[in-house]
Amino acid sequence: MSSFTNKIDFAVIFTVNKANPNGDPLNGNMPREDYDGFGEMSDVCVKRKLRNRLQDMGERIFVQSSERCDDGFKSLSERAKETLKDYAKDAGEFSKKACETWIDVRGFGQVFAFKNLFSSGVTLGVRGPVLVRTATSASPIDINSMQITKSVNGEPSKAGERASDTMGTKHRVEFGLYVIKGSINRQLADLTGFSDDDAEKIKEALCTLFENDASAARPDGSMEVRRVYWWRHNCPMGQYSSARVHRSLVITPVKDTPKRFEDYDISLEPLDGLTPEILEGR
Repeated sequence: MSSFTNKIDFAVIFTVNKANPNGDPLNGNMPREDYDGFGEMSDVCVKRKLRNRLQDMGERIFVQSSERCDDGFKSLSERAKETLKDYAKDAGEFSKKACETWIDVRGFGQVFAFKNLFSSGVTLGVRGPVLVRTATSASPIDINSMQITKSVNGEPSKAGERASDTMGTKHRVEFGLYVIKGSINRQLADLTGFSDDDAEKIKEALCTLFENDASAARPDGSMEVRRVYWWRHNCPMGQYSSARVHRSLVITPVKDTPKRFEDYDISLEPLDGLTPEILEGR
């Protein structure tokens, strides 16, 4: 496996069309938004989709969704203890082997805080080099809520009356253009064994982020990666800070109420010696 050479920054522009990109369980599963009305998608949600795509690409994943489990383990502790039981006596060796085994551990990091994992009782934390920020919409979003009904009661009711559980509500973003920003840190990559080959897999996963991700809240085609910006610096620590690199991507609405991708002007402020690879979503 090749080593990781130089720092990488990235940004992903995607659109949401009549879908709920990330519901808030503390707010009736309404699409997440900040106090100024801008839409949000949590970093945890983004990394879940990345893990799913990497799994689709044939990579071994530690934090698997229950419905996507491919090794028979029903919990993270079972997966950790059974897969790496020969290394439980040495936390350092366990950490090294965990990073070698699962791409999401060496990429995103992981806390191994499971009972009886190590004889010493220690908790093991792995810091990953792939850092992802909360995705935010470029403009305030318009959320539409609609009442829905079921044709049959979920539970029996007295005298066959229509029960209250036949009524419900669905929420969706009418249109939104969101941006995911992130980076890959060279120093942390050296610690976990994250490689340039792994970085290419992350890039591929970002380009196809919403494949095999359809649901009633996110029908096929309602969420689309439009563009991926991939800045590979020419030195290990990077020529510029991630903040400056991400700030060089300027997204400006050209209409008061944007309703499609073309209603935004997207430009790059030049950075001397650093030009991104620009890929279209697939």
